[in-house]
Amino acid sequence: MSVINELIRTEENGTLSFGNIELPAKAKLDGYEYNGDLYKIKTFKEITKLEKNGTMVYESVPGTVVHDLKISERKVTFGVEGTEDAQITLELEAGKEYKIYVDDTNLGKMKTNLGGKLSFSVELTPDETAKVKIDMV
Repeated sequence: MSVINELIRTEENGTLSFGNIELPAKAKLDGYEYNGDLYKIKTFKEITKLEKNGTMVYESVPGTVVHDLKISERKVTFGVEGTEDAQITLELEAGKEYKIYVDDTNLGKMKTNLGGKLSFSVELTPDETAKVKIDMV
């Protein structure tokens, strides 16, 4: 498992990586600057949560490690690791339909609620990274 010891970091390719599920107690870092925005991370074995300018971006229960998170207007991509299956919630555009792929398997279409929340489960195997791709329909 490759945790992010500094809790959040910008990768050389310009993406974000975050999360440390080896922590027994919640750790947080506020005020991380990335592309002109301020991010806040809370992470430990039970939950990982990322906020951008006070708005939720990502949350997983139990906690996960996220690699290479990239969010564009119509697509979200990232790799995710964990010790057990996780429920992931993203905040996207409200009332829109998205196709969800995990390791190139189409999980189907889902519509965000009025708050823009999109929730789905990912089966995780320790020491393996699941590739997630979400496309706006």
